[in-house]
Amino acid sequence: MRHQTSTHQNRASRRFDFTLAGDVDLDIMLYGLPEDLPLERELLAGGMALCLGGSSAITAHNLSALGNSVGLITTAAEDSFSDQCQMELRHAGVDLSSCVPVEHVQTGVTVHLQHQELRHMLTYAGATFNLAYNNLDLDYLADANHFHMASYYLQRELTRDIPRLFATLKQAGLTISLDPNDDPDSTWARGILEALCFVDVLMPNERETCLIAAEPDLDQAISVLRQLVPLLVIKRGARGASAFSATQSWHVPAYPANVVDGIGAGDSFNAGFLHGWTRGWPIEKALGHGSLTGAWSTTCSGGTSAFRDQRSLQDLATKWAETARAEDSMGSATPPTGALPQQV
Repeated sequence: MRHQTSTHQNRASRRFDFTLAGDVDLDIMLYGLPEDLPLERELLAGGMALCLGGSSAITAHNLSALGNSVGLITTAAEDSFSDQCQMELRHAGVDLSSCVPVEHVQTGVTVHLQHQELRHMLTYAGATFNLAYNNLDLDYLADANHFHMASYYLQRELTRDIPRLFATLKQAGLTISLDPNDDPDSTWARGILEALCFVDVLMPNERETCLIAAEPDLDQAISVLRQLVPLLVIKRGARGASAFSATQSWHVPAYPANVVDGIGAGDSFNAGFLHGWTRGWPIEKALGHGSLTGAWSTTCSGGTSAFRDQRSLQDLATKWAETARAEDSMGSATPPTGALPQQV
């Protein structure tokens, strides 16, 4: 049942640090594939992995792993894939108490065919298409300090109501971030501009920046979008990450990493950046933290594996502490350079 939000409440008394609404699916990764994929051939992969997928799910999982209280609304199909995804989210501490049961539809699946540098992505959206505005418990979403949405163009039943959702949450006193992700239909409908009126942080990659702004030149696209949102944060893969307000800009290079794949690296960046930004960190420090968490994600299969166990999280915290000490000694907030795959 959908509820109406109340007016502003004390941010310190809210149930969650973050709420999200959106996609949860299962990622299937195949590694060691040939660069060319001829038809009617049985091609052998060198390895495979199954992992929680969906940009909203990965971001929620990793925000929770970083120590935030997180609530997620998504559709829950009646199948084993949904059970597996929910189990992983709950194990990380994500609250799923307001999820929407759906019948006669399957959990979405994305198959990632990983090549030497790039990959093919094949998605069956499944239950993701069924999340509608009237399904959302608005009081639940508003009982947080910050709301994040990913996969704008994949929320087909919800997309037309996203501006209304954002307006409601903004009235309730939340800050809002949006990662648009890709548009599978390649239309890049301009309705997103209405939603941007309520967004505090827009978080695309370079390609998405150009397509949302309808400008083929990245610098020109940045000039357009930095006038539409208070903060534009662009994930630039091997070139690190940049942020732009109307009058200022910041940049950090990428962290080095022993890369397994880049799946969910952008979502992991989002979690790291928002973890710091919502705590009032300076922009460059939050960018550095996002760059580290994005890099950390690439060291294991999928978008959440590197954030699953306590030892890995302790190693991440140690790496961040070492970086902070190095910055203090050099008087710089810039992490070391490195190469990462494109973060999406």
